[in-house]
Amino acid sequence: MAYVMFMTLFGLILGLAAVASNPSPYFAALGLVGVAGMGCGILVSHGGSFLSLILFLIYLGGMLVVFAYSAALAAEPYPETWGSRPVLGMMAVYLLGVTVVAGMFWGGWYEASWVPGDEFGEFSVLRGDVGGVAVLYSAGGYMLVLGAWVLLLALFVVLELTRGLSRGTLRAV
Repeated sequence: MAYVMFMTLFGLILGLAAVASNPSPYFAALGLVGVAGMGCGILVSHGGSFLSLILFLIYLGGMLVVFAYSAALAAEPYPETWGSRPVLGMMAVYLLGVTVVAGMFWGGWYEASWVPGDEFGEFSVLRGDVGGVAVLYSAGGYMLVLGAWVLLLALFVVLELTRGLSRGTLRAV
C-alpha cells in the first residue's frame, strides 16, 4: 500500500508541475484532470471514498466547463506542448524546487503515518465520510451557496482574463 501511495503522491506532484509550467490552456486542462484524479486517489486511500467521488464529479462537471470556455476564447495557432523546451525547463525548475523543499523536511516523514482512515471500520455502523454529508447540507448550507457564488465569480474572472484584446476565436462574431 505504501508503494501505491508513493506513486499517487508522485503523480500528484508531477501533474502539478506540468500544470504550472504549461502556458497553454489545452494541456493545462488535461493536466488538471490528472491532478484531480491523483488527489481523489489519495482521498480514497485515506478512507474518504464518498468525498473523493463527489469532488471528482464536481470538478469534471463544473471546472472543465470553465476551461472549455477559456480554451475557446484563447485560441492559439501553435500552443506550447509538454515536450517543448521552455515548458520542460520550467517543469524541471519546479520539480527541483519541490525536491529541495522535500529534502529539507524529509526527516520527519515516515511511511507509518500513511495509515488509512477506516482502520477501525468494523466497530462503526457508518463510514466517517458518509456521516458528514448530513452535516454538510444542514450546517454548511451557507458555505455551499458561498462556494457556488465563488465558482461563478471565478468563471467570469477566467473569461475576462483570457479574452484579452484580440478576443480569440470570437473575434469574427
